[in-house]
Amino acid sequence: MKELNSQGGLYIISVPIGNLNDISERAKFHLENNDIIACEDTRVTGKLIEKLNLKKKGAFRSYRDENEQHIAEQIVSEIQAGKSVSLVSDAGTPAISDPGFRLISACQKANVPITALPGACALINALCLSGLPTDSFLFLGFLPAKTSARKKTFTLHQNQPYTLIIYESCHRIEKCLEDIIFVLGPQRIISVCREMTKLHETVFTGTSKFVLESIKTKSKKGEFVVLIAKDSFSL
Repeated sequence: MKELNSQGGLYIISVPIGNLNDISERAKFHLENNDIIACEDTRVTGKLIEKLNLKKKGAFRSYRDENEQHIAEQIVSEIQAGKSVSLVSDAGTPAISDPGFRLISACQKANVPITALPGACALINALCLSGLPTDSFLFLGFLPAKTSARKKTFTLHQNQPYTLIIYESCHRIEKCLEDIIFVLGPQRIISVCREMTKLHETVFTGTSKFVLESIKTKSKKGEFVVLIAKDSFSL
C-alpha cells in the first residue's frame, strides 16, 4: 500500500471502540509509517499499537484539550516541512467529542493536505443498533454533569423531529435516565448501548422506564450511548 504524501499531510485515523479486529488495513499502514502520531494518551495508543503488532517508525505527540492550540501550531509547521501525521483518539473517530477539530481547522487554514480514514464511531454504531429512526438525528456529545442542566437540555429538545444521541459516563447513566423520565415521561422510547463491539455488549431499547429498570440490574462498566426517539415514535 502506497499513499503517503511526499509533501506531508494530516491523516485523521479512526481506531476501534473495543474490538481490535475493526481496525482497517489502511489505518494500520499509516500508524506504522507516518512520522508522528498525535494522540490523546500516548500510553493508550502505545498499547493499541502493541496489541496490533505494528512496528511504528513515528514519534508520539500528546495532543489534548489543554495543549491543543500550541501543539496544533507545531504540527502544522511539521507538516509544512514534509512530515506525515496520524491524528487518533483513544477510541473511535478523532474530533467526535474528543480533541482534534482545532488541529484540522489549523491545517485547513494552512492549506496542507488532509484526509480522513473512516472507521469505528460510537454514535453511528449505536444508532444502527438502537432500532430507532435513522433518517435524521442530532448528536449532543456529553451532557452537563448537573441534573438541572441536563433537564434543561431535555426540555429544549423534547419535541424534536429527530433521534437525539448523547454520550454518558457510567457514573451518571442512572441519573441521566431519571432526568429523561422526569422531563420526557416514562413512556418515551429510548435506547441505551454499552460496551459496543466487546464481549459484553448490551443494548436496551424500549420505554425510558423499562430501560432504566434494565440498566439498574446490569454492570455499569464502560461508557454509554443514549438515544432518544422523537415523541411520535413507537415500537
